[in-house]
Amino acid sequence: MSGFTENALIRKLQDLNSSQQSIQTLSLWLIHHRKHHAAIVKTWFKEMLKAKDSKQLTFMYLANDVIQNSKKKGPEYGKEFGNVLTDALKHMAKTGINTKTKHSLHRILNIWEERGVYEPERIQELKTIVDPNDAEIGAATKRKTTEVEIKDTEKKPRLEEKTREKKERRRSESKSNSDGHNDRHSSVSPKTPPGDPPEPEELIKALLELESSASSDEAVRERIASLPPEVSEVQLLSKLEDKESAVSLSAVVNSAVELLAEYNLRLSEELEKRRKVAAMLRDFEQAQRELAKKAEAKLEEYNIKLQKIYEVKAEVKSHIENLPDVSRLPDVTGGLAPLPSAGDLFSI
Repeated sequence: MSGFTENALIRKLQDLNSSQQSIQTLSLWLIHHRKHHAAIVKTWFKEMLKAKDSKQLTFMYLANDVIQNSKKKGPEYGKEFGNVLTDALKHMAKTGINTKTKHSLHRILNIWEERGVYEPERIQELKTIVDPNDAEIGAATKRKTTEVEIKDTEKKPRLEEKTREKKERRRSESKSNSDGHNDRHSSVSPKTPPGDPPEPEELIKALLELESSASSDEAVRERIASLPPEVSEVQLLSKLEDKESAVSLSAVVNSAVELLAEYNLRLSEELEKRRKVAAMLRDFEQAQRELAKKAEAKLEEYNIKLQKIYEVKAEVKSHIENLPDVSRLPDVTGGLAPLPSAGDLFSI
């Protein structure tokens, strides 16, 4: 991985595009050089002000990726980006934010709010910059939250009482189920509780993103495979004849270390993504199973109703067949005078 210079960063920011591969590659490079976080964020902000309107959102995507993926290694980027986000979003709002970009920015801010990247008040401030209408929505939400908190405070004593009753009930049930076998204990690993099932489009998108993951990057794998054997086989060091060849090999080894370190970092992130996708698939499968069960129950219910309809239909058909033929009945009206009309009844 190349060393950090401001010019190198400017070139990389100029070459940045909206593809996930481009954003993640530059994000990894920035995280690797996080000791220069102050200069990096300063340059990021300066280049964002110069960028075209269509590319400013890509800069925000890059900031989001760096902030979230660097949290485990330290809060530097979160704090540093936090100092310029207000001005960055104000600049975007000044140049004009279309509906699609506004939706994307709201999505980033909602993710930050859910994951606690910044305080809710700060997130609301940023949302208001993106869309001033959010100020009214935020105020209404705050009032509603206050009302809910007051109601929750009133309900709290009753909830605590119910909770104590449930605990006592569970304790008594557990005691009765043990049947005196208190010496025998079993430890069972709890299964991860299922989460909310993802939407099909969200799941498909996550699966498609895995296709461009590190393990499928043939170019990097070929570079690793083509490394000279001296890089990994220590016994070959004895063949070095002079200092010049040793320095040359050292440069190759350093380059290989950077390449492998970057690739291993990408593989670790891919592994985390695959775990998340596996959880999404599990939740989606469980949700589909539940829907299938409900559909089967509904189908059984309607099959029973359909059978009853067939039975009624057969009874009606049989009843119709047993009715007498009206054409063969005697003419009971023959010889009787016709009924008077309305005019006849009211004529004088």
